[in-house]
Amino acid sequence: MPRPATDPAKAAQIKLLRQQAGRWLKSAREKAGLTQAELAEQVGLRYYTFVSQVESGLGRLPIETQASWAMALGLDPSEFAKTLLRYYEPELYRLLFEADDAQGRATA
Repeated sequence: MPRPATDPAKAAQIKLLRQQAGRWLKSAREKAGLTQAELAEQVGLRYYTFVSQVESGLGRLPIETQASWAMALGLDPSEFAKTLLRYYEPELYRLLFEADDAQGRATA
């Protein structure tokens, strides 16, 4: 069965969120004092161009690599993954975390 066509507004939102994720990752890399090439080497990439693609919003980090990226950047892997989830899968993030926040406020 073919996939439905992507809604242009949704596609624009996805692009914007990936660009925001890329800026966040670039900032984290710069705070860690790493070049793109140094980060690529630390996470086992052959070429730094993937780091560049992710930072520009053209790519996204696969789930299985997020822990190594977090450790290379000196960040908590759980918080790192949670932050990326907010950018990469905002609806899932909302379901998992914002519902918990709202319930916590309701019972407080």
